[in-house]
Amino acid sequence: MKTTMKILAAAVSMGVALTAGAFSQEPAGSLSELLTRVRQDTREASQENQARLDEFQGNRNRQQSLLNTARSELRSLENQAASLTAEFEANQILIDERADELRQRQGAFGELFGAARQAAGEVGATINASIISSQFPGRADALVDLSGSNVLPSRAELDFIWRRTIEEMIQQQAVVTYQARVSGLADGQLVDVTRIGPFAAFSSVNNNQRFALWQEDPTSELWGLSDMPIQPPANFVGAASALYNANPNEIVTGVVDPSRGPLLDIYKNVPDLRQRLEQGGVVGMVILGLLALSASFGIIRMMSLLGQQSAVNGQKRKSKASKGNPLGRVMMAYEASRDKDVETMELKLDEAILKETPKLEFGLNFLKLAAGIAPLLGLLGTVTGMIKTFTMITLFGVGDPTIMAGGISEALMTTVLGLVAAIPLLFIHSFAQSFARGVQQVLEEQAAGMVARHAEERS
Repeated sequence: MKTTMKILAAAVSMGVALTAGAFSQEPAGSLSELLTRVRQDTREASQENQARLDEFQGNRNRQQSLLNTARSELRSLENQAASLTAEFEANQILIDERADELRQRQGAFGELFGAARQAAGEVGATINASIISSQFPGRADALVDLSGSNVLPSRAELDFIWRRTIEEMIQQQAVVTYQARVSGLADGQLVDVTRIGPFAAFSSVNNNQRFALWQEDPTSELWGLSDMPIQPPANFVGAASALYNANPNEIVTGVVDPSRGPLLDIYKNVPDLRQRLEQGGVVGMVILGLLALSASFGIIRMMSLLGQQSAVNGQKRKSKASKGNPLGRVMMAYEASRDKDVETMELKLDEAILKETPKLEFGLNFLKLAAGIAPLLGLLGTVTGMIKTFTMITLFGVGDPTIMAGGISEALMTTVLGLVAAIPLLFIHSFAQSFARGVQQVLEEQAAGMVARHAEERS
């Protein structure tokens, strides 16, 4: 029994020793040494736990001190806030009293100066929105300050209203050229700017005229003149160039935007030729490809027929037949059948002409077919574009017209491209066919003459 208890005690002691980190020590030589180590580890663990407990109690006391300090500061700030609130209310009452006193002393002048401030604000906004301010920057600053002032304006400040109004009226009839900065052009350097009253302005760099827009918000970073990324049509730019290069007192045609900018700005949304072609979609690309292929082939055939016509005309003036042209080959057929009777000769010449006819009419049916297919492809694009449009209407309704713009653009552009392709192809086919018929007619005339001459010789 005692032996069993000793073994149990040793096992328990061994477990405690293992959990206390006995693996880092050498194995005990006896049970007494193991018991000594266990007691030592127990004392060290108790001391460590006591140190942690003391540290926790110290932190709790310090946290309580911090909490008391924070509560004291909160009470102090609450008292200060109450004092400031009372002071604010007292000041607000004093301000209201002073404002009532000011209104009483102003009397009828208060309404007058209120109207003056309103007029100053309206005139200042009009001047800031005018292109003329690009020539005279800062001329509306005094009016803006007057419109926001709470004190009675002076006589000089009131004079700004009517003086700036008269200056604006005078400058509206002027067409002048001056130096100004245009954002997006010449790296912000001064360039020549021509102003047509308050309606339009364009810059001139290296004799290249470009229209500019006026940004009317003085608080914006883009305030001032800015170059239009997409310029108006060439006739507008040409008119601006003529105006810039005109002599003094010379009457020329210019560009006037009565909306003072928005109408010219609309041109940035007008699609160019490449964008319009892209609106045609896949069907439009097919039509353009057909036009390029057919027109190239038609022009080549026209040049070939013109060459053959020239060769035939040259052969008419020669008695010796040549294999390089249709008439020469017909003449060679005549020479080979001179010993035949008239009917045989006529059949031989008809056979020679029939051999030349396919060569002359080669490709004409293709041109005719391409001229007929092009409008049909345009109609196909119109149908597909309208299908897209009705699909958009079904999905999104008709509230926003821009949603339907893609389908309508495709429908209209394919129709235009189909007609543009068909018209020149019809002309090319007509000219090529006329050249071929001209050569055939010459061959038939010469063949008839050969038959007549042969009949005379035989008779």
